Amino acid sequence: MSDLSLVDRIDALLPQTQCTKCGYDGCRPYAVAIVDGAVPINRCPPGGDEGIQALAGLLHTPPLPLDTTRGLHGPLLLAVIDEQHCIGCTLCISACPVDAIVGANKRMHTVVDDLCTGCDLCVAPCPVDCIDMVPAAREWTQADADGARQRHDQRLARLEAPPREHAAPDRAIGRSNTTEGIDADSAKRDAIASALERARARRASRGPA
Repeated sequence: MSDLSLVDRIDALLPQTQCTKCGYDGCRPYAVAIVDGAVPINRCPPGGDEGIQALAGLLHTPPLPLDTTRGLHGPLLLAVIDEQHCIGCTLCISACPVDAIVGANKRMHTVVDDLCTGCDLCVAPCPVDCIDMVPAAREWTQADADGARQRHDQRLARLEAPPREHAAPDRAIGRSNTTEGIDADSAKRDAIASALERARARRASRGPA
């Protein structure tokens, strides 16, 4: 069984970007794996060499070079949404591990810069390729890490909470409402298909990388 006190101390040294580049679902699961001896201390690109040195000092083990197969250490990046092309699909909101993206279904989304950890987990799910990672004008601080950990924990608690009971379905719903639902779904699919076509056209216009 993991030593929870040691897990807490390791977790406190991790940057709390919750990027999953280490191969785990967040910083704390990675800390648990380190304590269990399942993984080395060099799989956190956001922490870089400084983070590895801190972990090595805590655990009284030799430092290791960063495992660059997990990514490269670099300056803080922030996600930026091209709001003109956002279709409001909410996939980026669902992917963000720290609730740094705000918006509503079929409405434009935006990233709260001060909350973004630069994890880039929102980029891949975007069906219209409207999210870019850009350099931040600041450094990642311990206060940022503490806030990100708190938001991540709150998000996990929310996701793990039992679903609320919904009211019983209206037995009077007839064919017209069903047809309206089908029509709405069809319209949504058409809108997404159109947005995807625009995204492909934008990518093509950029030319080869």
